[in-house]
Amino acid sequence: MKKVIAAAAISLVLADFAHADEKRGETMLKITPSSLSVTDIHAVSPALARFGNEVMADDLWQRTELSPRDRSIVTVAMLIARNQPAELRHYVGVALDSGVTAAEVSEIITHLAFYSGWPNAMSAIAVTKEIFQARGVNATALPEASPALLPLNQEVEQQRSATVEKNVGPVSPGLVKFTADPLFLDLWQRPALKPRDRSLVTVSALIASGQSAQIGYHLNRAMDNGLTAEEAGEIVTQAAFYAGWPNAFSAAPVVGDVLRARVSN
Repeated sequence: MKKVIAAAAISLVLADFAHADEKRGETMLKITPSSLSVTDIHAVSPALARFGNEVMADDLWQRTELSPRDRSIVTVAMLIARNQPAELRHYVGVALDSGVTAAEVSEIITHLAFYSGWPNAMSAIAVTKEIFQARGVNATALPEASPALLPLNQEVEQQRSATVEKNVGPVSPGLVKFTADPLFLDLWQRPALKPRDRSLVTVSALIASGQSAQIGYHLNRAMDNGLTAEEAGEIVTQAAFYAGWPNAFSAAPVVGDVLRARVSN
């Protein structure tokens, strides 16, 4: 028995979905190219075809340190953060076939409007609108514009607010205002993404866009929300392929500092 579950390995050249083959009672992820033929890829870059199949398809996307669902969320977040709509078209579909709901995809885009900028979110909207239409996703499946919010951790919010006021207030009072509401008092409390997944999206986007100075705070928040050390490390691994080795190596020391500090505490 086969089912569509995985992602294309080579950016821009693998656009359909992979099938999972059951062998010896276990479901094995197998990613295969389907947008362009092997002949097409070899006509431009035989090496890229080899690396895509051997390294990304047969290795990276088979790793168990992140579930297929989480790996898809990480990848979608990175592509939105880097404003790469061509690749995003495929990976939104991969995410939906890996267990991410349309509501969660919608909320990821909303979230990243704040962390990657409105223009990047608008690019993602244009791509995702076509996918939702093709799959029959309608407004009833999407998060409400103004839902009942999750309970706020007052102690954590007071600490965050005091730190931002101290560090940013003298420079940009407006940024302090908008960081409180709508960012932390509204966006972060929306229920369409679980806190752990919202943190996963944020950390992935920060790594992909090279925002190392912001990773520490949000990775600690992510781990408070349930992200494991193994999963944190694997986000960096995924970033090497979808955001480039320099961004992954810039993030690695920051992630390492956070993990070591949490062990020592």
